[in-house]
Amino acid sequence: MQKRQYKYYDLVMAAFVTVLLCSNFIGAAKQATIDLPLIGKVTFGAGVLFFPISYIFGDILTEVYGYARDRRVVWAGFGALAFASFMAWVMVNLPAADSAWMHSYQGHLEGVFGNAWRIAAGSMIAFWAGSFANSFALAKLKIRTGGRFLWLRTIGSTLVGEAVDSSLFYVIAFGGIWAPGDVLKVAMVQYLLKTGWEIVMTPVTYRIVGFLKKAENEDYYDKDTRFTPFSLET
Repeated sequence: MQKRQYKYYDLVMAAFVTVLLCSNFIGAAKQATIDLPLIGKVTFGAGVLFFPISYIFGDILTEVYGYARDRRVVWAGFGALAFASFMAWVMVNLPAADSAWMHSYQGHLEGVFGNAWRIAAGSMIAFWAGSFANSFALAKLKIRTGGRFLWLRTIGSTLVGEAVDSSLFYVIAFGGIWAPGDVLKVAMVQYLLKTGWEIVMTPVTYRIVGFLKKAENEDYYDKDTRFTPFSLET
């Protein structure tokens, strides 16, 4: 049986991987502080402003194309993160040229790309587990709701996926280094910011999902799907 060909699936995959790489390597090194009304000063990783977009793409992919096709995209993102982490490690550890400018620049490279192995491992493991939890929850909710209440599926699945992501990342990256209370506090702030993004972006998600379903003539239900994450089959 010939498999379906889609117009926009590859473009959504490319956008997903781009957002994932940029949010992990451009924004992750910067800690930002903003003063919020009624709350006060809140410190967070700048990458949190853009990383949740990858979950929005995950919701869109599962909602339109199904869990199995989103699974391929998650593995593509994981592979891209693994290669980018390896490339950053090689680049940082290559001997720098013997010049004043290069000695200064090497320090900047180490500051941006020289993440400790625990942070890199935490990022990849948390992304992998959180993305699959998000996709699984949305696919199951779609069957339970009969395709109604898209907002419930996108927000509900993100609550699950981001909980897995945030808890795993901070425990792996900073457990035993930070005080347990600090790990919990920062993880909770990140979790609230990420899920808040999903709520704010719900109207945009509706528009994109509606466009893709019409353009692709697809609205997949995962009634017979094998939900193992360890497969690339569609």
